[in-house]
Amino acid sequence: MATLIIVIILITFSAICSGLNIAIMSLKTKELEHQIKLGDKNAKKVYKFRKNPHLTLASILLSCVALNSATALVLGNKLNGLVAGLLSTLLLVIFAELMPQAIFTKNALSICAKFSKFMSIMVIATYPVAKPLQIFMDKLFGADEEHRLHSRRELGLIISEHLGEQTASELDEDEVEIIRGALQLSEKQVEEIMTPIGEVYWLDIDSQIDESKIDEIKLKSYSRIPVFNKEKTICHGIVRMKDMVDVDFDEKARQVSSLKIFPVKPVGSKTALDTMFRKFIDARTHLIPVEKKGIIIGIITIEDLFEEIIGQEIIDESDHILNRS
Repeated sequence: MATLIIVIILITFSAICSGLNIAIMSLKTKELEHQIKLGDKNAKKVYKFRKNPHLTLASILLSCVALNSATALVLGNKLNGLVAGLLSTLLLVIFAELMPQAIFTKNALSICAKFSKFMSIMVIATYPVAKPLQIFMDKLFGADEEHRLHSRRELGLIISEHLGEQTASELDEDEVEIIRGALQLSEKQVEEIMTPIGEVYWLDIDSQIDESKIDEIKLKSYSRIPVFNKEKTICHGIVRMKDMVDVDFDEKARQVSSLKIFPVKPVGSKTALDTMFRKFIDARTHLIPVEKKGIIIGIITIEDLFEEIIGQEIIDESDHILNRS
């Protein structure tokens, strides 16, 4: 009876060592750092062991081998050598290897945190042997490799995994689409989403605005209108509809150049979309002309960028009016 109890105790501790061996190495150092910053107490308990993997592994494996050897010796004293060897092998494989490793990997962080004191005891107990082994392993294989940062496409794939996982994910589908759209901005250029010049309503700097022209502008329902020269090689700036509301064009036509024009510098057609936010902030405008080889070929608005991020067109009141007309 005493032999059975001793074997059970030895196999139990061997199982814990085997499970911890797999669980601790399944955790990523960088992910633990992120969880620590988010206030995860379990991650804080486990991090010191994962940060120094060779010492932790040496301690766990030395303890595990010692327990397995003790199990074989105990059985060998009571049973025939061959029977003891076969029985200890079978017990250790099933109860000290397969089962604990399958269990520990499912909840690696929480289980490792629960056994953090046990791991500390193993490190202290095996330190005289484990420390030299750690130094040797560090020199032979180098220190633990820093966590590699994900590429933009890898991040996109990771975020996409949240789709269809409403119960397990804190992100809803709209949030996932917004993040995916933002990640793709640097891969797209202004010319891909701009409004071509043929579809742009613009004013010639030398043209006149009279009663009929102002009615035409009102019908377009644009809040901002770019001003170019006839050749579309120069952008003089932007006029705002609200600045023309109080001007009386019925009695006297006015030249566009006499209106309040806000200067804006065109951007190149190959400009990446992720840099456009900064350009809009610096220009302090919602509309920027796009040029290619010195010719204005279209315009891009802050609304175009938002539509690219959220993945759908933003329809406002003026769009409904224009569609009905």
